Amino acid sequence: MKDFSLDIYRELLETLQAKGYELITYADYCHGVRPEKFVILRHDVDARPLNSVRVAQVEHSLGIKATYYFRVGKNSNIPDVIRTIVKLGHEIGYHYEDISECKGDIEAAWSHFKTWLRYFRTYYPVETICMHGAPTSKWDNKDLWKKYSYKSQGVIGEPYFDTDFSDVLYLTDTGRCWDGYKVSVRDKIPRYQDEWIEKGLVWHNTRQLLMAIEEENFPNHVMITTHPQRWTNNRKSWYEELISQALKNMVKRMVIMKYASDKVE
Repeated sequence: MKDFSLDIYRELLETLQAKGYELITYADYCHGVRPEKFVILRHDVDARPLNSVRVAQVEHSLGIKATYYFRVGKNSNIPDVIRTIVKLGHEIGYHYEDISECKGDIEAAWSHFKTWLRYFRTYYPVETICMHGAPTSKWDNKDLWKKYSYKSQGVIGEPYFDTDFSDVLYLTDTGRCWDGYKVSVRDKIPRYQDEWIEKGLVWHNTRQLLMAIEEENFPNHVMITTHPQRWTNNRKSWYEELISQALKNMVKRMVIMKYASDKVE
């Protein structure tokens, strides 16, 4: 079974359920839903939105609700896709990148944020939002909150600010692997990353992740973030994503090296 296929994703969910994990949305977590063993399922819809529908259908068939964050661009913001995922019972939120979109203009970014938050609320009563890393942009979209407050707009949670990562392990498929922090510009939790690595809580592929869950060498509280564009049973799409991600990882490594060089200077 190939990694990053829908088949292995289903196996991942089924294995978590078999080991007693409750799979919850991010809004659930923000509302204080904290079972003894839980996984927050978060999906960033960056591209190939129809893949998100297929992932949502797999989850729905298992009685699972997850959180899907949508960007404003046409590669993510497809009304029929959003409606379908809502009908399947999932949470949706705004995958914001307002500072990048507004070229660093904070005032314009705040207006942009409020406009698009209202837009996504026409589909769902959005309660949570999540930053898009925009790795090739020189602006960090989280910086909007140095001046403004998303809670003033009725938003109850943003994963990078409102998750207790001293208690919740963060796993993301950024880089098309589970140790993608190595090639991630912003989708990482640097304060705790070294601690997790020291504890051996790092895996490269989904088969390794499955083995850890099955052998109960897996934390009780986890956030799993995926990008559904990567997960498919379609052979052509699978290889396209494999090649595309390899090229993106090369670019990200160069960006990371530039950031490191700029800090030294």
